[in-house]
Amino acid sequence: MSYAIETDALSKRYGTQTALRALSLTVNAGSVFGMIGPNGAGKTTTMRLLLDIIRPSAGTLRVLGADPRTGGPALRRRIGFLPGELRLEGRTTARALLGYYAQISGGGAAPAAIDELALRLGLDLTRPVGALSKGNKQKVGLVQAFMHQPDLLVLDEPTSGLDPLVQREFLSLVREARERGQTVFLSSHVLSEIQHVADSVAILRSGELVTTASVAELRESAVRHVRVTVSQADAPALRSALAALPQVADLRETSGPSGLAGVTMSASIASGLHEFVHALSRFDVLDLVAEEADLEEAVLRYYGTDLREGSEPA
Repeated sequence: MSYAIETDALSKRYGTQTALRALSLTVNAGSVFGMIGPNGAGKTTTMRLLLDIIRPSAGTLRVLGADPRTGGPALRRRIGFLPGELRLEGRTTARALLGYYAQISGGGAAPAAIDELALRLGLDLTRPVGALSKGNKQKVGLVQAFMHQPDLLVLDEPTSGLDPLVQREFLSLVREARERGQTVFLSSHVLSEIQHVADSVAILRSGELVTTASVAELRESAVRHVRVTVSQADAPALRSALAALPQVADLRETSGPSGLAGVTMSASIASGLHEFVHALSRFDVLDLVAEEADLEEAVLRYYGTDLREGSEPA
């Protein structure tokens, strides 16, 4: 298996403040890799290190098989980058600006590719970039990142400012990039977009890697919420059966759904759903609701706090 990104004990310090501490991870070529964490977790710092915008205090890294510190223009032409803080000003049109970007990056983007991306994202290329809204400036940033079909896309909070329809189109662009064999490395606070496109996820907190897992593994570890309704006569025995399962928590009892006689019990199940189903098999179940495992809930288990806490160092 070839890696598009490899880091080993990668660290970055700003004086006494440690922005990133001993980060070791690998990103498979041709995959979508998501990085999740609150502000200040080290996501932007990691991306800037990968692109040699800043230099590491310790550790090593390789991007597309090269050291970013020595890869030079040849390596940068193979990368599409969207920064988290995109600043576009001036009277030049979006089309002219994108043409300029294509020229200085080696001319790898055809005008037809720019037009197609602009059409899909709903971007008016004739307007001056300084007059564009935040969302439309973000579209310009996405076009410049994708337009030359780079081997690696590094996208920092790529859907910031985009409306839901454009976010959906962005996710389609990511899937298509993966199908072409491109690697996508993206950070996000929007956990649903990571859930829908990422193959693997790294969770960071306070500059440290908490865990790396596939999206399937995170879903498997997520708590499921279930509600089951049985007759009044079966309720005591079911309550005892569920209470005896170690993976069942927050067991509560309420009246049955409207129009349905019986007793409803709700609970959270951390794992072993088959054992829960086996326990139910001895009863006449009147109603059963099992919510799909939520990636957001699985991720928040590693924090116990809001993902948006804190602030990321520049």
